[in-house]
Amino acid sequence: MLKPHSIAANLPPLPQQPADVPWPTEHWPRGETPDDPEFAAHTDAICNLDPDRGVTYALLVIANGALIFEHYGHGASAFYLQYSWSMAKSVTQALTGILVRQGRLDLYAPAPVPEWANDARREITLDQLLRMSSGLAFNEDYVDGQQSDVIPMLQFDGRHDTGTFAAAKPLVYAPGSHWSYASGTTNIICRILKETIGGGASGMLRFMNDELFEPIGVRSATPKFDTSGTFIGSSFLLATPQDFARFGLLYLRGGTWDGREIVPADWVDYARSPTHHSELECYGAHWWMRPQRPDWFYAGGYDGQRILCVPEKDAVIVRLGRTPVEKIEPVWEHLHALAELL
Repeated sequence: MLKPHSIAANLPPLPQQPADVPWPTEHWPRGETPDDPEFAAHTDAICNLDPDRGVTYALLVIANGALIFEHYGHGASAFYLQYSWSMAKSVTQALTGILVRQGRLDLYAPAPVPEWANDARREITLDQLLRMSSGLAFNEDYVDGQQSDVIPMLQFDGRHDTGTFAAAKPLVYAPGSHWSYASGTTNIICRILKETIGGGASGMLRFMNDELFEPIGVRSATPKFDTSGTFIGSSFLLATPQDFARFGLLYLRGGTWDGREIVPADWVDYARSPTHHSELECYGAHWWMRPQRPDWFYAGGYDGQRILCVPEKDAVIVRLGRTPVEKIEPVWEHLHALAELL
C-alpha cells in the first residue's frame, strides 16, 4: 500500500495497550494522578492562564491507556463539545487511510479532480495533497480577509463548496517540490472522499461513524458539511475532550483498537514521517511533529487545540482552549514539561 520512501526510517515503536487496562470504548479507565509538585505546577499553569493568554477549557492526560488527569474550566465540562479547528485535518487523514486500505483510493495516482484533467495540475497526487506539497496557490491567513484564501473559503465565496473553491487555485510550484500548509488542500481531499464514498453528506457521515468513530467509542463527533455535502475537514469537527483523546489513543496504538484495525500501522507511520522540518515546525502527512522531538506527533488547531501523542511515555495529552498563536508558546512549554514527567 505504501511505498518505502513514504515512511521515515528509525521511527520509534508505538506502545501497545497494557493487557490489564481495558480499552476506553465505553468509559475511560482511571489511573492515579501523580503526587508530584512539578506535575501539579504544570497542570495549574495550563489550566489557569493569565487573562492575556486566553483560557483553557479542557486538559486531559492519558498515561498507559488510563485517564490520570482531567480538568475543565470557564463553563466547560466533560460533555461540552469543543472545536477541533485544524485537528480535523488529522481526522481527514484517518478517513483517507481507511479508503486506501479498502483499495478505493490510490495514494500515488493523480488525484481524481476533474478540473485538473487538462493542465499541469493533473500530476498532483493524493500523497502530495496529504503532505501539503501540491504546489497549488493558497494563502493561509486567518486575519487579513483581503489577502486570505481560507477566510473566503470558509465564510464567503467558497463556503457552499469548499473543495471546488480550493481546487480552482492555480499551480505555482511543481507538484511535490514545495511545502505550504493550506486548509484548501484538506477540503480538496474531503471532496474526493465524498465522491468516493457516495451518498453526499449523509453517506459521508455514515462512513465516518461506521468505520472510524463508533468502533473507538467516539459518540459525540459532530462534523460540519458545506452545502455541496463535503465535510469541511480543514476546520470543523466538534467533539468532547474525552473523544478527542480516544482519537489520539488510536494513533498512539498504531491504528488498531481492541483487536480491530481501523487504519493500518504503516498509515500511522506515514502520518508521523516528516515531510517538512525546520527549526520552527515539522509536518508529516496531516499530522505535526515537535521540531525538537519529531518522535512526538500531534494534531493541532487554531487557538491552541492539541492532541499530543508521546510514544516513549505511552501518553496522550489533550489541551482545548482559546489562546492567540502569538501567546501560546508558554502553554506548550508547560505541556511538554508535563509530558516529560510521565
